[in-house]
Amino acid sequence: MSKEIRQLEPKALWNKFADLNAVPRPSKKEERVIKFMKDFGHSLDLETIEDEVGNVIICKPATSGMEDRKPIVMQSHLDMVHQKNNDTEFDFDTQGIDMYVDGDWVKAKGTTLGADNGLGVATIMAILESDSIAHPDLEALFTIDEETGMTGAKGLKGGLLHGEILLNLDTEEDDEIGVGCAGGVDVTATRDYKEEDTPEIKLGYAIEVKGLQGGHSGMQIHEGLGNANKFMNRLLFDGFEKFGLRISEIDGGSLRNAIPRESKAIVAIDAVHESKFITEIKAHAEIIKTEFKTMEPDLEVLISKTETPEKIMELGVQEGITRALYAACNGVYRMSPDIPDLVETSNNIARVIVRDGQIKIGCLIRSSVESTKQDLANTLCATFELTGCEVELSGDYPGWAPNMDSAILKVMVPIYEQLNKGEQPHVAACHAGLECGILGTNYPDMDMISFGPNIKGAHSPDERAQISSAQKYWEFVLEILKHIPKKH
Repeated sequence: MSKEIRQLEPKALWNKFADLNAVPRPSKKEERVIKFMKDFGHSLDLETIEDEVGNVIICKPATSGMEDRKPIVMQSHLDMVHQKNNDTEFDFDTQGIDMYVDGDWVKAKGTTLGADNGLGVATIMAILESDSIAHPDLEALFTIDEETGMTGAKGLKGGLLHGEILLNLDTEEDDEIGVGCAGGVDVTATRDYKEEDTPEIKLGYAIEVKGLQGGHSGMQIHEGLGNANKFMNRLLFDGFEKFGLRISEIDGGSLRNAIPRESKAIVAIDAVHESKFITEIKAHAEIIKTEFKTMEPDLEVLISKTETPEKIMELGVQEGITRALYAACNGVYRMSPDIPDLVETSNNIARVIVRDGQIKIGCLIRSSVESTKQDLANTLCATFELTGCEVELSGDYPGWAPNMDSAILKVMVPIYEQLNKGEQPHVAACHAGLECGILGTNYPDMDMISFGPNIKGAHSPDERAQISSAQKYWEFVLEILKHIPKKH
C-alpha cells in the first residue's frame, strides 16, 4: 500500500502522508496521533509542546536569509472523518488507511482516505523536516477534533502563538484561495416514547436505503445529493393509513458533517396488506430513483421480510415524528445575496435514531451569517418542538469574515497567476467550517488565508486526492514561503 504511494511526486509530501495514515486518528480519539506528532517534533530537535486540550505546536527557526520576514503559522487538523462502506471490514481504531493509486488519484479501499486534512498535516511535516526549503520563523499548529466540534481550535489560548500570518491548509480546490468560511451549530432533537406490544396480526419487514454518494455536508450541500434520512421518511410517511405500518426501529446516517448515505428501518405491517405494502414501497422507491437518477445512480431500496419486532412506537408519536422530519429543512436554506454562488445557510439532517423508547435526531446548521444561522435554528427547534421533542443547540462556532485587504492574499494571487500561466485563482469564502474563525477570536490581528490541493468526496468512502493537483499545490506552497512579506 504505502510503497506505491511513497513513489509519487512530490515524495516529501506523499511519504509524510503515508506515515500519518498509518496512525489511527478518529476525532475524539487522537491520543496516538498526538504522540506521533510530538515524537516527530522531538526527533527533529525542534521545540514541541502539547497544550491543555491536545493541540501540538512545533516551532522551527527561519532558514538563512529569511530572518527578516514576518513569522508565520502553518495549520492543519490531525483528526479525520471515519466512514466506510457497509461491506468493508475495517477497524478505524486499530488499522491504518489502506491506500492505492487509481490513475491521477489516491484513494482508500472502502473507507475515507484522510486527505482531509492529512495532506495539510503532511505538507507541514515535510517542511519541518526539510533542510532545503526556505521559510521564515515557523510555528506548526496541529489542532485536534476539527471534524466533531473544533474543540482544539476553541481550546487554543491566546498568547501561545507569535506568528503574524496563518496559512490554513484545509481547502479542497486547488484554484481557490479561501478568505472566509461558515460558522455552525448542532441541533439535536430528542424525546421518549412508549413502546407497545406488536399485535399478532402484524408482519415484520426491513426497509433499507443504500448506495447514496454521501459527502461533505458543507462543501457539497448545494449539489442536490440524496439524503438517506429524508428518503426513508418518504417511504414511511402515511404508512399507517395505507397498510397499518408501525415503526419499531430506525437507524439512519452517521456523522453530523456527512450527508447520510444509508438508513435502515424495522417496521410491522398488517398481514392483510402485505402485498399492497410491497407493491407501493417498490413503486415509491422507483419514483425517488427516477427523481435522483442523475445524482444518485447507485441508489438502492431493499425490502425484506424479517422477524416481527416485539415492540413498536406508539402511533401518535410515530405520526408526529414522520411529519416533523418531512417539514424539517434539509439542504440549502439561503444563498448569499452578496457573494455569487455561495451557500449562505444550510442544514444537514445527519442522524435519525429510533430505538428502545427513544428518538434522537441530529442536524448540523452552517451559515456565514449569524442571524440567519439563528433563524434556521429557530425553524428547526419549532418544527421538532411541535411534535413533543426537546431541542438542544450545541457546538456553536463562529464564521470567518472575509478580508479582501489581506496582505498575504495580495502576495498569493500574483504567485498563483505566475505559476499557472496567467490563470486567476478563485478568491472566495466557503460553506464549510474552517478553524480560522475560531482561531481569530484569540488572535484577532493575525492575517489568515486558506488553500489546498484538490480533494473530492471528503467525508465519504469515495474520498480521493488528485496527484497532479498535489504537485501544483506543493509548488505553490514553496513559492509562498519564499515571498512572505518582510517585518515592518
